[in-house]
Amino acid sequence: MASSAIDDSATPAHSAPVLVPHRLGRKQLKWIIAGIVLVVLAIAAIAYWREISRYVSTDDGYVQANQVEVTAQISGPVIKVYVRDQQAVKVGDPLFDIDPANYELALQKAQAQLELARQSVSQESASVASAQALLAQRRAEAANARRNWNRNQELMRSGFVSPQGAENSRTELATAEAAVKAAEANVAQAKSALGRLGDQNANVQSAITAVRQAQLDLERTRLTSPVNGVVANLTLQPGNTVQPGVPVFVVISDEEYWIDANFKETELVDIHPGQKAIISSDVYPDRVFHGVVESLSGGSGTAFSLLPPQNATGNWVKVTQRVPVRIKVEDPDPQHPLRIGTTATVKVVKSG
Repeated sequence: MASSAIDDSATPAHSAPVLVPHRLGRKQLKWIIAGIVLVVLAIAAIAYWREISRYVSTDDGYVQANQVEVTAQISGPVIKVYVRDQQAVKVGDPLFDIDPANYELALQKAQAQLELARQSVSQESASVASAQALLAQRRAEAANARRNWNRNQELMRSGFVSPQGAENSRTELATAEAAVKAAEANVAQAKSALGRLGDQNANVQSAITAVRQAQLDLERTRLTSPVNGVVANLTLQPGNTVQPGVPVFVVISDEEYWIDANFKETELVDIHPGQKAIISSDVYPDRVFHGVVESLSGGSGTAFSLLPPQNATGNWVKVTQRVPVRIKVEDPDPQHPLRIGTTATVKVVKSG
């Protein structure tokens, strides 16, 4: 019993020194945690300050590229399609063929018309030559009639020819001179009908133009890719009929990409063409692209909408507007192809 009493009385004496250091440790832990939080906040604040002092950033950016609409220039049924949707193509790769039968016939007809035009020029050249020969004959006859008239005048003065005979020779001269004028008119008419000689003739030129147009239409029965890129929105199938000027699908060019980054109007003071930019595509979060500011839009995004806001009417609340800034991607990567319309984060390096 004595030993039990001694043990009970010793217990408080041993427990008191243990509780005091435990309480002191919790206070120290709180201070340590508070200190760590303050350090983290300070580091974050410094990092944020450095970020905003060096960059102007926005996550309101969208990837863009040139989109070439593939459009037929002639009409006709499609007989073959060489590509499929989302297929990569190079400049000059065949896309689809239009039935060439009608255009082959049109070319043959134009070539036949050209041959007829050249034959017509040959015939009209012969007509000019014939008219010139007749003119030469009429001039010779007129010269002979004038000599007779002059000779008969001398003979009439000498009494060897009667006045009636002299008058007849004068009539013959007048008739011959009239024939010369008629022949000259025929020559002029023949030359006018002929025009220029050879392929410089207007009718031949027209026929040559028709042949070239027919050849061009025949060549247009095969459509090829105008740019390097990717086929998109393709639904064309053999048997479909295409019409001139009606787009059938799109080729998205991979030769140039840019970001339409929508910065707040209050941030534009720090953005100028030529500044470098860092681009992070949401498609490839681990891949960084580099760019350069090309231009700033002349107005905010809402200024060019179909129904721009009418701030002069009704209750008005000031809202910070965003202005599109075009940033060219300087290092597109074929291993990480950009997709138009996808979002991107852009940081423009402040100058100075």
